[in-house]
Amino acid sequence: MGWLEAVVLGIVQGLTEFLPISSSAHQSIVGQLFFGGHDPGAAFTAITQLGTESAVIIYFARDIGRIIKAWALSLARRVPADDPDARMGWLVIIGSVPIVVLGLLFQDAIDTSLRNLWITVAMLAGFGVVLWVADRLARNALELTQLTWLDGIALGFAQALALIPGVSRSGATIAGGLFLGYKRPAATRYAFLLAIPAVFGSGLYKLKDLNEDPSLSWGPTLVATVIAFGVGLAVIHWLLKYVSKHNFSIFVWYRWGLAALVTVLLLTGRLQP
Repeated sequence: MGWLEAVVLGIVQGLTEFLPISSSAHQSIVGQLFFGGHDPGAAFTAITQLGTESAVIIYFARDIGRIIKAWALSLARRVPADDPDARMGWLVIIGSVPIVVLGLLFQDAIDTSLRNLWITVAMLAGFGVVLWVADRLARNALELTQLTWLDGIALGFAQALALIPGVSRSGATIAGGLFLGYKRPAATRYAFLLAIPAVFGSGLYKLKDLNEDPSLSWGPTLVATVIAFGVGLAVIHWLLKYVSKHNFSIFVWYRWGLAALVTVLLLTGRLQP
């Protein structure tokens, strides 16, 4: 991986991680299209996600600190177990279990066969339909403080769908939240919080591949991760403001347009599956 490729892919990661359009799909497509058919791979994607997820921690530092404090005090029974912040801590932990378990069980497929671009096209288009339906049926009635245990677990399984490139981690969680009746900003906010344990766990676990994968090296990967952090921080701020006043139609149409474009590129041989 060269320096230019790292810069471009870092920007792509930062722009697409939090939008419901799938960062892993964009990494694979851009890598192949502009850099000689090279798919950066699951390890590179997971490591650069450490940058974007660090942006989440910085942006929500006050909320995260309050949640961790309340959760820790609830263990010592100095805060009621039903305290909203303590409960949120438990919901994030429990909601992270599905993606961790399924990620370990299907690790080989995630790194290889599931990165086939025909699967990515199907997920971009198909989950675009899911997001469109969820957005149209959304009641936009519930706040994040009303999140129940069952809803938290259900959204954990929704997030696990993002193990398939083309689905989108934020898109899956947000769509699940909309189906369950939560407001767009609430569903989006929970998608950010829920991703923290899974993304950091995956990224740290994949660090070992930097020494094993000949196509990766520390320098370019670090540059891509830092760039992803900066761009991601700006995207978080923009998205939270956007969803407070708009629906997700623009992202649905984008997913369908990208799926159509990649289909043409695959059929013409410009991209390889």
